[in-house]
Amino acid sequence: MRSIRGSARLLRQALVLTEKRANVAVSESLMYPAIAIVSRQWHDLSFYEYNLLHVAKQQLTPQPFGLRGLMTSIPARDAIDVKVPAMGESVSEGTIAAVLKKAGDPVKEDDIIAQIETDKVTIDVRFTSKGTGTLTAMLVSPGDVVQVGQMVAKVDTGMVTPTATEVMNRSEPVKPAEAAPQPKPAAVPPPAPAKQAAPPPPPPPAAPRVPGSPPAKPERRVKMTRLRMRVAERLKGAQNTYAMLTTFNEVDMTSLIEMRNSYKDAFLEKHGVKLGFMSAFVRAAAEALKEVPAVNAVIDGDEIVYRDYVDISIAVATPKGLVVPVLRNADSLSFAGIEKNLGALGKKARDGTISIDDMAGGTFTISNGGVYGSMMSNPIINPPQSAILGMHAINQRAMVLPGGKIEARPMMYIALTYDHRLIDGREAVTFLKKIKEVVEDPRRILIDA
Repeated sequence: MRSIRGSARLLRQALVLTEKRANVAVSESLMYPAIAIVSRQWHDLSFYEYNLLHVAKQQLTPQPFGLRGLMTSIPARDAIDVKVPAMGESVSEGTIAAVLKKAGDPVKEDDIIAQIETDKVTIDVRFTSKGTGTLTAMLVSPGDVVQVGQMVAKVDTGMVTPTATEVMNRSEPVKPAEAAPQPKPAAVPPPAPAKQAAPPPPPPPAAPRVPGSPPAKPERRVKMTRLRMRVAERLKGAQNTYAMLTTFNEVDMTSLIEMRNSYKDAFLEKHGVKLGFMSAFVRAAAEALKEVPAVNAVIDGDEIVYRDYVDISIAVATPKGLVVPVLRNADSLSFAGIEKNLGALGKKARDGTISIDDMAGGTFTISNGGVYGSMMSNPIINPPQSAILGMHAINQRAMVLPGGKIEARPMMYIALTYDHRLIDGREAVTFLKKIKEVVEDPRRILIDA
């Protein structure tokens, strides 16, 4: 008897949690407690509430002295916690950018539950367990800041929605306990008549409008994304840290355009990628970095670190901001290898699937504002590197050729912004001159000239 009454109290505790989700009828007497649970929609119950009812059911096994009741078959259920995955070295938190599932939605392996925006990339939070389940709780909302390993959702992999309630030992319907009669309300004396309210004071006169003040204009405020905030922080940090200086040169693109037009079809057929101009500039930059190693170096405290490898970052604009994936060992890549890597990294950047590992490192950066029609610019160094090359639009300009002939030529301005603390003007000019020589005569790459 004592255990049955304790179970009834436990069931009433569950009722407090689930009174709006499940119908629970409890009828008690001194001799024969009768407890019934009739669930409408089990998938509406949280995992905690479900387990509480399951415990009540286990403790309410019919006793020999005559427990009567209606019992549902409550199956055991397993919950899986969906947590924030590792987001890369030195990244410990991010902001929920989008929630793609809600409580009650079915999920299967590799489904994306939510997306997290970090300082550099967007991370997908996926359901990684095998099989299927039902999302029982979404614990985050867009804009929430989350840490690596933090729980973002719960998925029930054993959820069952019953179609009928099992009835056990049913001798007669069980009725809910009758509510105790409510006492009659006490008599309340009628309120005293209210005094005549004083008339409200006249409104103050409107303030005179200031002559010439413009009417309010519509405007919008949008919270900065973490990526945009990080870009702003890094660029301002570069401006405050480096002694930045920019030097310019111009490149005659005639030979490179002719080479591209001659071989683009055969190149596409053989390698499956288009032949662009960026591959020539990457190879030219790799050659120039070998010739002027200071541009590939970096200041670390009171030391200069010379990198004996060439990992070139390529700036890629995306709808969410600028990202800079890295071409590893660019000095050893062919034109085809460069174009294939650029295509794969560019697609990942635009799709939002690029990883932090894809952008880690980098000894030098190339930015191509020419695709947007930029004539000239002063690019800002990508920390902690020491220099950045800016490419610009190709425009026909009148040029004086050897022999005094004037001819319209496809010309591009190129710019090198560098840290003047480390790189002297002579080295910067030599670097740009080397790029100009290689791009204007790509055959130099073949004969190592």
